[in-house]
Amino acid sequence: MGSTLLDKLWRRHQIARAPASEDVSLLFVDRSLLHEETTFSFNAANARAQGVRFPLRHAAFADHYAPTRTHLRDDPSLVDAEARAMLDLLSDNTAACGIPFFGIHDPGHGIMHVAGPQLGLVQPGMLVTGSDSHTCTLGALGAYAFGIGQTELRQVFRTQTVWRRRPGSMRVTLDGPPGPGIGAKDVVLALIRQLGVRRAAGHVIEFDGDYVSGLSMDQRLTLCNMAIEAGANSGLIAPDAITAAYLQGKPHAPAGEQWDAALSDWQGLRSDTDAAHDATVRMRVPGVLPMTTWGTGLDQALTILERIPDPEQCPDPTQRQRARRALQYMGLEPGAPIAGTPVDVAFIGSCNSSRLEDLRTAARLLKGRRVRVPTFVVPGAQVIKRQAEDEGLARIFVDAGCQWREPGCSMCVGSNGDTVAPGLRCASSSPRNFEGRQGPGARTHVMSAAMAAAAAITGRLHDARDFIVD
Repeated sequence: MGSTLLDKLWRRHQIARAPASEDVSLLFVDRSLLHEETTFSFNAANARAQGVRFPLRHAAFADHYAPTRTHLRDDPSLVDAEARAMLDLLSDNTAACGIPFFGIHDPGHGIMHVAGPQLGLVQPGMLVTGSDSHTCTLGALGAYAFGIGQTELRQVFRTQTVWRRRPGSMRVTLDGPPGPGIGAKDVVLALIRQLGVRRAAGHVIEFDGDYVSGLSMDQRLTLCNMAIEAGANSGLIAPDAITAAYLQGKPHAPAGEQWDAALSDWQGLRSDTDAAHDATVRMRVPGVLPMTTWGTGLDQALTILERIPDPEQCPDPTQRQRARRALQYMGLEPGAPIAGTPVDVAFIGSCNSSRLEDLRTAARLLKGRRVRVPTFVVPGAQVIKRQAEDEGLARIFVDAGCQWREPGCSMCVGSNGDTVAPGLRCASSSPRNFEGRQGPGARTHVMSAAMAAAAAITGRLHDARDFIVD
């Protein structure tokens, strides 16, 4: 019996098994990524005078509380007191412990799931932990990556290890070419709609198939970012030539003889042909259409051509009640077409959809047009912001009436003050839509960057394909 990619990554990092359970192992952590909400772990480490054992295996990013308006970065006194305190604490704590810190004025700054890969901090074969559930994004590079809590982070600080219950492996094969204008965000929303939010629980999703092998790294990162939204522990994609091309020359990637050795090593990081996965799913991609959520869960999604479902047609009483609540919160009527639903705000950004390819796609739709609603375009990292400005994308956004912002999590979660007002509806390229995610009472429709751009142009949920020019 062959080994899955998860098997191989697990064996590489397993140090010991728990005496009481062979399913739980002590794993070595190659890289730990941090953001502002790690104060408890730093305080615990410092209080015990233990500090951080391997500070250079960590990297910290100011992302959740980072102001995205340039004038706030230039004058910190204008930043909200809570946000300023969180940013200052992270700066002070990392300096005291010797951890590299990519603050808001650092050229490597950005959302940690976006900037980390851009810097080459995440590589195939690594085990990566992060102080955020969307650390699963980094599995697109062939790393086993997952979010951990403050208590687990304290252990990583002290020992560079973490205890973990071994998850199952779910193979998700995505077949066939996508239709025109269909991106990875549409595909993964269609997949979550098919799977639900529980079927992948207790598993790592390994994405494969000819659709996946043809994806750019930006699109692969979008795919794995949403694994957690399907209930999975993480997402994985076996490294290949696309992975290598993406990493080559990155600041923290191997170079010279080490690069050659790394390439040789990465060739073995894939599931064997005779490996047995714990679960398998197959989905055809050619039939996927532009997607948007209608409710307050990622499985409450539909194509832009469909009508809002009627909860009373749902046979499961729990799901029926959930749908009723979602429709009430979202202010939608069952049976109405989702296309044409008015929106008040559009947001293009987040760790899911703020990479250069996302910005290029949105700019193609917005070029020569004007937005009808306030539209925020927030790149995921400084290096992406500079590239977008060099390519003229930023000028397209500004000319269209968008707000071109500094990198950060921004309106995805609103910790920095970028929020949606109560009762307003946002077309958002972020990865989550639960109640209050973008602010108390905010109504979030999750979609691709292209779909968010189309909503910005029309002021309504609209099929992005209508604006695609070949």
